[in-house]
Amino acid sequence: ALRCSEGQGVRRLTMINLIEKNLLKEIADLHGIPEGAYNIRINGKSEGRGQSANITIESKSDGTGIDIYVKPGTVHESVHIPVVISAAGYRETVYNDFHIGENCDVVIIAGCGIHNKGACEARHDGVHTFYVGRNSKVVYVEKHYGEGDGAGERILNPTTIVHIEDGGYMEMETTQIKGVDSTVRDTKADLADGATLVIKEKIMTHGRQTAETNFTVELNGVDSSANVISRSVAKGESKQVFNSNICGNNQCYGHTECDAILMDNGHVKAVPSLEANNLDASLVHEAAIGKIAGDQLIKLMTLGLTEAQAEEQIINGFMK
Repeated sequence: ALRCSEGQGVRRLTMINLIEKNLLKEIADLHGIPEGAYNIRINGKSEGRGQSANITIESKSDGTGIDIYVKPGTVHESVHIPVVISAAGYRETVYNDFHIGENCDVVIIAGCGIHNKGACEARHDGVHTFYVGRNSKVVYVEKHYGEGDGAGERILNPTTIVHIEDGGYMEMETTQIKGVDSTVRDTKADLADGATLVIKEKIMTHGRQTAETNFTVELNGVDSSANVISRSVAKGESKQVFNSNICGNNQCYGHTECDAILMDNGHVKAVPSLEANNLDASLVHEAAIGKIAGDQLIKLMTLGLTEAQAEEQIINGFMK
């Protein structure tokens, strides 16, 4: 079982069971207590927490989430903040704020895994707000995953709010792995002079699952830039909606792209939107939706793969 001992701000309240360990592995690649700062939340409680000399984690006074503080000049450090729901029918809304000082270089690993074996919906709504200091770099990795044989839905609704100061850089890698019945993913960002935001989203849906993504980026600073890329696969009767709005309010560069593969009776709606409010705003959008090309399948099948195996190989390559 996964344990940790007292010391350096670490506490462990209960044993983590096999289901919870598997969820942590799926969403955060954790096989034990991570190095660096971390907060492990299970069914609404902080089950483990660690700090470092440069990164501290504090619970909000009202119990609704945590504040993460990264001291100026912190480099080559990481923060893990996975959330697990294993209690059938459990629902929560969590607010986490990240305060990143100037001249930092950190990696933040988040994500939520739900195991629902009951008849009622299990739901996690996570609101993450980032304050990225001047000339700092943040890589944010977030994975969502659902499992369990209950009839209750597994619902994940992440909201991400990003404020990037002069010269700051943030890269977001968001992935919905599988098993999520419904998700609405909202991201809002504003960028100052020379700031950069890169978003890489990957979503796969099947059955009757639904997924909606909404991006709004305000390029307020001189030479600010944003690159928003979404890749998705819609199988079965699932439905996806992609909304992306980049506003160029200064001399800036913005690019948004949506690529989707349709399978079975899947449905995808892509709505890329650009708004130029400055003569020197350079904005580009792209969208492509279609099925797997027949010649790709034939080529792989001539190498000995079945049609199902060929489809899987193509999808794996597409989602990388």
